[in-house]
Amino acid sequence: MKGLELSKKYYDTYGIRMITTQFPELVTQTAAGLVGYGSECFGFDDEISTDHDYGPSFCIWLPQEVYIEYGRGMQAAYDALPKEFMGCAARVEEEQGKGRVGVLCLEDFYREILGRDSVPEAPEEWFAVSEAALATATNGAVFTDPCGKFTGIREALLAYYPREVWLKKLAESLARAAQAGQYNYARAMKRGERIAAELALTEFVKEAMQIVYLLNRKYAPFYKWMHRGMKELAVGGEIGDMLALLYQVPDPAAAWEGIAPTDYLYHLNTEDGRVLVIEAVCNVLVQILNEKGLSGRQDNFLQNHVEEILRKLTK
Repeated sequence: MKGLELSKKYYDTYGIRMITTQFPELVTQTAAGLVGYGSECFGFDDEISTDHDYGPSFCIWLPQEVYIEYGRGMQAAYDALPKEFMGCAARVEEEQGKGRVGVLCLEDFYREILGRDSVPEAPEEWFAVSEAALATATNGAVFTDPCGKFTGIREALLAYYPREVWLKKLAESLARAAQAGQYNYARAMKRGERIAAELALTEFVKEAMQIVYLLNRKYAPFYKWMHRGMKELAVGGEIGDMLALLYQVPDPAAAWEGIAPTDYLYHLNTEDGRVLVIEAVCNVLVQILNEKGLSGRQDNFLQNHVEEILRKLTK
């Protein structure tokens, strides 16, 4: 059973009764669910995930004025709930995992993750919040929210970036992917700078995944979950499998032996399997850009599509 399902069953079994019998006056002001940090909130949890900050639990979010008056008492009631549930051991929290579940101040919950307790408005406010933070603040599930305050912020965030912010982030990632994968990787390999080449490859992989999330209008999670999350994306999810091939290609060093500085200035070194995969990924990305009407160009050098994207800001 996944952690999110476990959380819902635990809440249904014990949480509802606790709130309605011990705090009936707060029923209409109490939101509950499981959102925030932790693989279970994304639905990515597995057996390895259970070794820390995992177990029967849920979140209760109270508006600040209610939390100040009732938070401590409700937390005591929450702490008194059975620790083991449906064969799952009690939750064991590491120091940095404390405060993720239980009774929480609604405003503090968003402030802790986003650095603010309201939805960004101006473009600079959106750019100031990391995408991983936005993914964390909008993951999981809300089981109940009769007053709608928690859900109101959540739904406004899920409405995604304003168009201007979205297009600028897309253009930036296209430029970074082109620079790292289609330009600097080959230059580093020609110089024999293997660490620089590996860094360029990693940067390309990260930005290519970022582009796919942007094209799906979905916030990319923390880096260790980006590739895993691509399996659930409706558009371009197959790029995740293509990127995995980069780490299955035999050592490409031999493909660059004896290469002169001016070699492959205007054409690709197809002896390096990584180059072929990079170009294949870029082909798919350009196809999606074309299909979505974001670029009319057909060539696969991603940098050439940046101006096409930015022009749309003036329309």
